[in-house]
Amino acid sequence: MIWVEGGEFTMGSDEFYPDEAPARRVAVGGFWIDPHPVTNQRFSAFVEDTGFVTEAEQAPDPALYPGAPEENLVPGAMVFVMTQGPVHLGNFTQWWAWIPGADWRHPTGPDSSIDGRDQHPVVQVSYGDAQAYCNWADLELPTEAEWEFASRGGLEGARFTWGDHDPQEADPCANTWQGAFPYENTEVDGWTRTSPVGSYPPNGYGLHDMAGNVWEWTNDWYSASHPNDERRACCAPAAPRGGSEEGSLDSSQPAIAIPRKVVKGGSHLCTPQYCYRYRPAARQPQMIDTAMSHLGFRCIKRPDGV
Repeated sequence: MIWVEGGEFTMGSDEFYPDEAPARRVAVGGFWIDPHPVTNQRFSAFVEDTGFVTEAEQAPDPALYPGAPEENLVPGAMVFVMTQGPVHLGNFTQWWAWIPGADWRHPTGPDSSIDGRDQHPVVQVSYGDAQAYCNWADLELPTEAEWEFASRGGLEGARFTWGDHDPQEADPCANTWQGAFPYENTEVDGWTRTSPVGSYPPNGYGLHDMAGNVWEWTNDWYSASHPNDERRACCAPAAPRGGSEEGSLDSSQPAIAIPRKVVKGGSHLCTPQYCYRYRPAARQPQMIDTAMSHLGFRCIKRPDGV
């Protein structure tokens, strides 16, 4: 792990999405942090040692998803599916699908695998899955402030982990989307989905993948002064199993709110066209029970007594 000396910094941004504002001064203590997201190899070691079964590998409780189709109440997870052509970007259901049999070993469905992908970030892990790993490793998930402080790499107020210029369409510094979202990925960065950790230069603290590749869980509950900002749907579908949570397509059943944590960093699906969130200040609400094909985590270790 890499030691990050604590300090005071400007957290958030007044330039982009409403829930990033206001930019404000925040202080964090020092901590050790993983140099990259937890990999399939490391998560496999955890599962082998403990026999842990992730949430995506378990059938959900029907009581938590009133109105959900019976065929969705099986083990599975959310998977990005590229569309056949241009679609209206206001409807995320056109590129997100609930896939039975998708889980961390089969990130895009039962016919997929992680063979040869030991050094890719583990995905399809819920908040509880990430916490279970942390408990096993005697580590913790970072707070949102700790994560953002680390991602900035000492660049006070910069838009990106590498500075203020965005080169992603020509000379990528991170794994994000190039081309017309969500139907054309020109792979200027070399990848359509996840990339091996450390494929791009580190930030000023020596940390890799603090922008793009996979979203990362933090330990903070999500709140926003503009909770109905429709742009939040780019990467965090509501009621993915088709139930009746507020914001889903079915409002005929009573809503059951699933708590959300903050995720940070953006992913390989981020693009200025729609989800311009591969920036340190960017944030996203993520339901704690939902695993997704672009969502992982990294851990921290605080000094004893902190």
